[in-house]
Amino acid sequence: MAQARGSDADSGPIKVGRAEAARWSGALDLLRLVRARPGVTRAEAARVLGVGSGTATEICSRLRALDLLSEHPAPPSGRGRPTTTLHAHPDGPLVAVVDIRQAEWRVAVADLEGALSEPATGRHGSKRPEQVLAAVGEAVAAIGERHGTRVRAVAVSAAATVRRERFVQSSVLGWRDVEVAPLLPGVPQVLGNDATLAGLAEARLAHPGRSVLYLTIEVGIGGVYVDGDRAVTGATGAGGEFGHVPFGEPGLACPCGATGCWDVAVDGRAVARRLGEPEPDDPRAYLIEALVDPRARAAVAACSTSLGRGAAGLANVLDPEVVCFGGLAPEVRRAAPDAFAAAFEAGLMGFRRDDPPELIASALGPDAFLLGAAEAAFDAVLTEQSIGDWTAARFA
Repeated sequence: MAQARGSDADSGPIKVGRAEAARWSGALDLLRLVRARPGVTRAEAARVLGVGSGTATEICSRLRALDLLSEHPAPPSGRGRPTTTLHAHPDGPLVAVVDIRQAEWRVAVADLEGALSEPATGRHGSKRPEQVLAAVGEAVAAIGERHGTRVRAVAVSAAATVRRERFVQSSVLGWRDVEVAPLLPGVPQVLGNDATLAGLAEARLAHPGRSVLYLTIEVGIGGVYVDGDRAVTGATGAGGEFGHVPFGEPGLACPCGATGCWDVAVDGRAVARRLGEPEPDDPRAYLIEALVDPRARAAVAACSTSLGRGAAGLANVLDPEVVCFGGLAPEVRRAAPDAFAAAFEAGLMGFRRDDPPELIASALGPDAFLLGAAEAAFDAVLTEQSIGDWTAARFA
C-alpha cells in the first residue's frame, strides 16, 4: 500500500523513522491500556496516562491512521465534552495462539482486545512431537493465509516445561527437549508452559496489578506466581513448576524423574492409586468422574487436603494477595471443602491466619490457556520495533 493511508486529517502525514521514537512511547502506552481495558474512553485514557486531551487526541489520530486503533462515540454521560471509546482496529494486528493438551490441541486468532476467534481443534493421532506440531502448523498456516501480514506473532502454550524457548520436558505428552520450528516463518514466536500462561492471563485480566499465586489441576498441578502483571519464571523460564515440589508422598516416583512430587498427589492418578486401581490413561477425565462418585469420596478428600496444604506452603513462601485456582482445582476444593480449609489453615504460618490471602476460582474458564498465549504474543507485538515493522509493512 503505497498511498496516503499513512496520512490523517487530524495529524498530518505519518512519519516513520528514528526521529519518531520518543513519540512511540505514548502510543505504545495507549495501545497497552486499550489491551488491558478495551472500550476505555479517550478522556479516561488521557487521565490514566497523565497527558492532556489534545495529546490524547493526536495519539489516537496517529494510531487510527496506522490501523492500530479505532474509536467509537461514547454514550452521552451528562455534562462535559463528548468523547470516544477506544478499540482494536478491524484491520489491526492479530496473533495466532496455540494450546497443546494431553489429548488434543486448539488454535485460535486473537486481536488487540483479547477476543478469540476462528477456533480450530484436533485430537492427537500420535503424541510424537513432529506429528502434533505438523497438525498444529497446518492450522496456523491457514490463519496466515487468511490474514497475511496482519498476523504479527505466534504463541504456543503446552503442558510442558519451557526452558530457553524449548519444551524440555512433558510428562503428559512424553516429550523431551523439543524444539519448535517457526510455525509462521518470519513471524516472532513465543513458547510457554500452559499453567504459566493461564496464570498470567488470570492475573492481568481479572486481578491487574495484584500479586497472584495461580494453581491449576489438569494432569498434575501447575501454576505460576505473577507479581505486578509479570510472571516470575526464573533465570531460564523454567520456574513455576509447583507440581514438582515435594508436597506429595515421600518416595513416590514422578514421571518427571523426582520423588515425592505434589503433581501426583492431587489428580486422577492419586485418586486411582488410593482406590487401588491402575493408573488411568486420561487422569483428567478420571478425576472428573471421581468427583461425583460416592465410592471415591475419601480419595478426593485426600487430594483436597493435599491441595490445601500445598497452597498454604506456597502462600507462606510467596506472600500473594490472591490465590487463584484454575482447571479442576476449584472442583477438588468444592468436593471436600472442610478438608481443604483445615489443611490450608493448618499450613499457614501463625501470623498469616489473621489476614490470609484471598482464595478464589478462576474467572477465565477453559480459554485461560489461549488467553495467556495471547498475552505473551502481544507482549512481543507491543514494542517499538514491532510497531515500526507493522508501519513499514502496511505503508511502505
